[in-house]
Amino acid sequence: MFPVRRLTLLVLPLLAIGCADQGAAPKKASSEPPPSLPPLVSATAPAPAAATLDAPPPADSSSEVHWTTPKSWVEVPPSSQMRRAQYRVPGPGGDGECAVFYFGPGQGGDAMSNARRWAGQFKRPDGSPALPDMKTTTLTAGSRSVLLVEVSGTYDGGMTMTAAPATPKPGYALLGAIVEGPDANWFFKLTGPQATVASQRDAFLDLIRSVK
Repeated sequence: MFPVRRLTLLVLPLLAIGCADQGAAPKKASSEPPPSLPPLVSATAPAPAAATLDAPPPADSSSEVHWTTPKSWVEVPPSSQMRRAQYRVPGPGGDGECAVFYFGPGQGGDAMSNARRWAGQFKRPDGSPALPDMKTTTLTAGSRSVLLVEVSGTYDGGMTMTAAPATPKPGYALLGAIVEGPDANWFFKLTGPQATVASQRDAFLDLIRSVK
């Protein structure tokens, strides 16, 4: 029995899930050589336990930010350990979703790199990247700096529960905000049908302005 191979098969789908839902730019992979393989064990040895994807460290009281949720939004259990909060956002085009991410002190990357990565999840109707159509605005929430991000088109990002890519969703929009926190950025990402996102723009901005 080769426990290392079994562990590899278990870890691959979990890594695919985490990457699909990553709310911030991932760190580069280490260039260090992989560790040597452990010795073989007998067929009677217990099977290795399934690996689990580590969640980001919880935000302590000095790292937390707080906000006021729009009345029409419905808080739901986060679909990923990477999310700090998640909401179902109703609207005329169908439900959208707002997810909130925080990755720990000093983690998550800079605001503009993440804005460009979010915009890179969209394509124009002709299939070309929608990145050139991205709009960014700088504003403040209290004393915090905020980068507002807007883009629309065919959305091929989002989370899947398998290694398969997300199903492309034409006619979608993203309204995001990257908010400066006490020790790292917080990421607020609203995605959904364009009509829904447009109708909830003011509510989203009210949420961002309420961050403290």
